[in-house]
Amino acid sequence: MSSNPSLSRRDLLAAASIAAGAAAFSKVARAEEPKRDSASAQGQDVRGGRLKQSVCKWCFGKMSVEELAVAAKDIGLVAIDLLGPNDFETLKKHGLVCSMVSSHPLSDGLCDPKHWDMALEKINQAIEATSKEGWRNVICFSGNARGIDRKTGLKNCAEALRKITPVAEKANVILNMELLNSRVNHADYMCDRSDWGVELCKEVGSDNFKLLYDIYHMQIMEGDIIRTIQRDHEYFGHYHTAGNPGRNELDETQELFYPPIAKAIADTGFDGFFAHEFIPKGDPLAGLTAAARQCVV
Repeated sequence: MSSNPSLSRRDLLAAASIAAGAAAFSKVARAEEPKRDSASAQGQDVRGGRLKQSVCKWCFGKMSVEELAVAAKDIGLVAIDLLGPNDFETLKKHGLVCSMVSSHPLSDGLCDPKHWDMALEKINQAIEATSKEGWRNVICFSGNARGIDRKTGLKNCAEALRKITPVAEKANVILNMELLNSRVNHADYMCDRSDWGVELCKEVGSDNFKLLYDIYHMQIMEGDIIRTIQRDHEYFGHYHTAGNPGRNELDETQELFYPPIAKAIADTGFDGFFAHEFIPKGDPLAGLTAAARQCVV
């Protein structure tokens, strides 16, 4: 019996019913709420997804290419990013490809004509090595501005790329200029916004020149990731992942939620590579496995 004489038995029963219903609803809501951690993806088969997933070697510096290749194959990845010809045999031994072949230095790029000879020579060598294997992608960079304004830098990049894209076209190789943030990691880098990069693609006018859309970097510079992918996907030849802030695992500690991003990319019909480029804070292979599983679409 209640000590409050103003409450009838009917009032108490009604209140109890409402409380029970609220508790049940809360339990269902929690069960259906999408989880941002690795546990949400434990049942995902990486090999069965629509995205061809890869991993960047430099992030896993304590592992040899051989060790990472074994682990990548076991997880269900199909490639490793940012390697050169010296590592190709190791990849092929494990049935993997190099999803993005390295070329010239990041800071000394195509926006500055004084770097053209060096950069174009290294890009040409990378195209030749990539084509020989029947693979797809070679990376290139705008480089740092060093006082060059953005309009001139775009003009310079376009002129340099028009010298090398015919070589890429003949070799059936795609050149990918990476979009990088200039706020946190790469101060003074020219190609630091997707609209600048898209304008460069239009200026070059070749299907064999695209952008490497790095989700981490573009989250820092401009956000609006999914809408940008949906709008400009025809100019994106490759994707990189990482958590933000920190460039670490794709988990509940960061602001990017990758399952819908991966789905948005797959829904565009993307047939390139989706590569993980985060720096693991914890167990590296556990983090890579969790990242790959939550990006299965």
